[in-house]
Amino acid sequence: MSDIEIAQKATMLPIMDLAEQKLGVDRQHLDPYGHYKAKLCLDYVNSLGDKPDGKLILVTAISPTPAGEGKTTTTVGLGDALNRIGKKAVMCLREPSLGPCFGVKGGAAGGGYAQVVPMEDINLHFTGDFHAIGVAHNLLAALIDNHITQGNPLHIDPRRIQWKRVVDMNDRALRKVVIGMGGPGNGYVREDGYDIVVASEVMAILCLATDLKDLKERLGRIVIGYKADGKTPIYARDLKAHGAMAALLKDAIKPNLVQTLENNIAIIHGGPFANIAHGCNTVTATKTALKLADYVVTEAGFGADLGAEKFLDIKCRMAGLNPAAVVLVATVRALKFHGGVKKEDLNQENLAALEQGLANLERHVHNIREHYGLPCVVSINHFTFDTDAEIALLQKKCQELGVQAVVAKHWAQGGQGAEELARVVSGIVDNQPGKHSFVYGEDLSLWQKIEAIATKIYGAGAVTADPKVKSQLAAWNDEYGHYPICMAKTQMSFSTDPNAKGAPTGHTVHIREVRLANGAGFIVAIAGDMMTMPGLPKVPAAEHIDIDDNGRITGLF
Repeated sequence: MSDIEIAQKATMLPIMDLAEQKLGVDRQHLDPYGHYKAKLCLDYVNSLGDKPDGKLILVTAISPTPAGEGKTTTTVGLGDALNRIGKKAVMCLREPSLGPCFGVKGGAAGGGYAQVVPMEDINLHFTGDFHAIGVAHNLLAALIDNHITQGNPLHIDPRRIQWKRVVDMNDRALRKVVIGMGGPGNGYVREDGYDIVVASEVMAILCLATDLKDLKERLGRIVIGYKADGKTPIYARDLKAHGAMAALLKDAIKPNLVQTLENNIAIIHGGPFANIAHGCNTVTATKTALKLADYVVTEAGFGADLGAEKFLDIKCRMAGLNPAAVVLVATVRALKFHGGVKKEDLNQENLAALEQGLANLERHVHNIREHYGLPCVVSINHFTFDTDAEIALLQKKCQELGVQAVVAKHWAQGGQGAEELARVVSGIVDNQPGKHSFVYGEDLSLWQKIEAIATKIYGAGAVTADPKVKSQLAAWNDEYGHYPICMAKTQMSFSTDPNAKGAPTGHTVHIREVRLANGAGFIVAIAGDMMTMPGLPKVPAAEHIDIDDNGRITGLF
């Protein structure tokens, strides 16, 4: 059966009852969105402050391939398995973006028998959080152009506006647009553009804010542009925009509760991509889960060079989080792809290609243990085409690296298929938890932080940028030099070349552009050809999605 067919056959329990049974949350603290989705009230979230924290487990992966790795699936399967072996566990996930849902990547609700449900709702509009983020972002854009049209008392230089518009869809035609055409009644003509909602600074702010007060203050700090001198910033608070923006986000800031196929609680909240944003669910969701459960399993987007790096260097740094261990997801198929096998040949045994592709896994393991200082377990996400010889080789090589590799069959068997993984991981976090370190210190310059990420994590031999980019970073150092770096880079490789598989070394990382995300509190460095507005593939997933006369959705994975 397909993922959606499995999800549609699930026996879901009312989320209000489940939250009380599993977590002890009274229904008065929940805002229901139908029978199977609910938001936690912020007053209740804030009341948990004195409770001790559970243990945080990060799930990440090798560099993504078209063969698939299954990071979210593993997060769900591990969470279900921990509950099966008697641990009180909650999963923290990101919300899916409609862009990849209708594009090429797919949704973010897991797969097989390790899913969160209601799957269709989660992968489509869910509780409306992304809509609220998009509207809040575009309200600020509208206020900027209206301010200029109405006399521009703040003296905003239209040539130096930094704030684009957003839409939650892959639409390459919107990357560069011209607005204000049609005469004086439509405002002033200027160049503009669109990013996808998950790249919005408002998304990053929602994911990093600790409460409504912090959210509103961060929104007010957004730098929308500059005056004609190119140095004097204009903030969202100067336009009196932050209050209305926060009002639009008053419900979006509340964490969303759903359930797995095995009726365990998952919190799904926030959804920045890890290749163009910081790739983690909200701080509010993670901290809430840590108060409600003994073990919290969370995931960070794409490979460990992107999601895990940003989880540790941005989210953990800002929120004071301390993960106890990392689960690195790998598949035999993906490693063979990194070893040079074509996608159509991945189901055939190829030990030589597997061994060659192991360089990618080895680099990620090295980074996790040596640069992040955390214990690592490799989860082999099992496919039916994996041969005994391939599994044995993978486990042998991991043993030589000094890391345990566990075969997990949660896709086919649910939590039962990941019980060994749960026992291994819980044994580490209970007895030998790590204490993570950062890849760079706050005292380094912004350029030095970029160099640290590129050379230590990506294995680059050099980092380059146009003089304009270096000059901009130097100008920001006095006021924003303590900010972390959010790298925007292809997820397909350690390098900026998506076709460079395995573990390339000595390559050059070119920084094309830098952006100040003052409300979020980090600097975005765009490397290579990375786009903050993706495009659709030749055959979009949307072509296969349909709904019948009874409202039953098909083709959604």
